[in-house]
Amino acid sequence: MSITAPVVQAPPKLSIGPIGLDVPVVLAPMAGITNTAFRRLCREFGAGLYVSEMITSRALVERTPETMRLIQHHPSETPRSIQLYGVDPATMAAAARILVEEDRTDHIDMNFGCPVPKVTRKGGGAALPWKLDLFREIVEQVVEAAGPVPVTVKMRKGIDSDHLTYLEAAKAAEGAGAAAIALHARTAADFYSGQADWSAITRLKETISSIPVLGNGDIWSGEDGVRMMDETGCDGVVVGRGCLGRPWLFGDLSAAFRVRSGELSAAEAETLRAAPSLGDVAKTLRRHTELLVEFFGDEDRACRDIRKHVAWYLKGYPAGHEVRAALSTVTSLAAMDEILASLDWSLPYPGVDAEGPRGRAGSPKNPSLPEHWLESRTLAGAGRADLADAELSHSGG
Repeated sequence: MSITAPVVQAPPKLSIGPIGLDVPVVLAPMAGITNTAFRRLCREFGAGLYVSEMITSRALVERTPETMRLIQHHPSETPRSIQLYGVDPATMAAAARILVEEDRTDHIDMNFGCPVPKVTRKGGGAALPWKLDLFREIVEQVVEAAGPVPVTVKMRKGIDSDHLTYLEAAKAAEGAGAAAIALHARTAADFYSGQADWSAITRLKETISSIPVLGNGDIWSGEDGVRMMDETGCDGVVVGRGCLGRPWLFGDLSAAFRVRSGELSAAEAETLRAAPSLGDVAKTLRRHTELLVEFFGDEDRACRDIRKHVAWYLKGYPAGHEVRAALSTVTSLAAMDEILASLDWSLPYPGVDAEGPRGRAGSPKNPSLPEHWLESRTLAGAGRADLADAELSHSGG
C-alpha cells in the first residue's frame, strides 16, 4: 500500500480579499482600452488581475445598453474585475449591488484618480478625496453593498503638491473595509507628466498595514515592477500605459517576479522575456483586431478601434510612414492582412527603441475645481447635487 503525499500549493503572491494572485500584477483600467478584447489578449501573455475600463455608476443603474455590454466578461476571464466611477454614495452602492446580485464580477475597484478637467471641475475623480466625508461614505456604502465581493480603491496623491489627500483617504478607506488601495504616484496637477513619485508609495505602505498597498506609475518593464516593490515595499504593481501596444509586458512581469521569488534564475527568465520580431507584432495586432471584432460584433467598428493602437504596436520598428498611415485608416481585416503582408516579418526586435514610455504624458496643469472647493475638507449635504455632472465617462487613474 502506497501513500500519496498531499499536494502543497504555494501561497498566492498577492491576496485581495478572497482573490489570490500568483503574480502581483494588476492591469489598470483605461477607458476605451481595457475592454474584453484587450484583457483577453493580455491574459494570453501572463497572469494577473485584469480590470475593466471605467464604468459610470449612474449609467449602470440606468442600465444603458452600452454600459451593460461593457460589463460583460468572456468565459475565459477569471477572476472578473470591474471598476466603478461615481460621486453619489447611494448610486455607487446601487451599482455595486447590481454587479454582485447578478453575479457579474468577482472584484470591484473604485476610481478616485481621474485627472480629466471635465471631471475634476465638477468635484469628481482625483478631486473627490479632498471631501473626506463624501469619500468615506462612498467607500463604506459600496463595501456594504458588495458583501463578499472585495472592493478596492485607486487614487492619486492628491489635487496638487499643496493639497495632498492620499494618506488620509487611504486610512479612511482602510477603516471603511476596502480590501486594497492602489496609488498612482502623481497628483491631478501632474496629469501623466514627469516621473511618478514612488516615495509616496513608500509612505503609503508605511501608513497602511492591514490591507495590501499597490503601486502605479512608470512601470515600463518587468524590471520596473520588481524595482517598485523592492524600493517601496508595496505588495503589488498596477500597470497602465506601459502595456499599450505591448501586451507581452505581462509575460515579462511574470518572469521578473518569478526571479524575485526564486522560482527562476535570471538566465531562465531571460529566455522568457519577450523580444517580438516585426512578424510577431503583426500577428499580435491581427489577433487584437480579431478579438475586437468578437467584442463589438462589428468588423468596421473593430477596425476603427484598433487604429489608436497602431502607433503603440509599431513604436521603434522600421515599418515606414505609408504602412503606419494605411493601418491608421484600415477598414477591414482583409485590408489589414494586405497591409501587414507588405512588412518584412523577419525584422528582429529593435530593443530599447520599442520600450519605455508610451501614451500621451501631457504637461502639468492647474486642476479645474468647483468654486470654493479647497476651502473645506467636508461637503455640505446640499452641495452634493452639484456633483451629478461629474459622472461622465472619462479615463483616469
